[in-house]
Amino acid sequence: MRIDLVTIIVADYDEAIDFFVHSLGFELAEDSPSLTNDGRPKRWVVVRPPGAGTGLLLARADGDHQSAAVGNQVAGRVGFFLQVEDFDEAFARMSAAGVEFVTEPRTEPYGRVAVFLDVAGNRWDLLGPR
Repeated sequence: MRIDLVTIIVADYDEAIDFFVHSLGFELAEDSPSLTNDGRPKRWVVVRPPGAGTGLLLARADGDHQSAAVGNQVAGRVGFFLQVEDFDEAFARMSAAGVEFVTEPRTEPYGRVAVFLDVAGNRWDLLGPR
């Protein structure tokens, strides 16, 4: 048993793909036409960190209720955690790509960490070894 996908609600597919692929370095695993349950067109968009099994399903908000959740997937908490081997390299690369960090890097007992916002405004921890 494993978790295959986690959904992130986004405002725009292409903007989200650009962020995750170009700013974070994820791979675009799938971008296929699909249909909503009631037959309207949508896309099935999956991104994954290189070599990762678990991916993110980037789901465009459909209607007011879902639009209200964009950027607030986990009620303002850090809800996503990106583990990297070289924290300083990842922090520098992501910063240069325009990723918004909302905390400075710091060292905790579990390693190096800095909080950043994704394209939708969700909070993530960038985590690296001590």
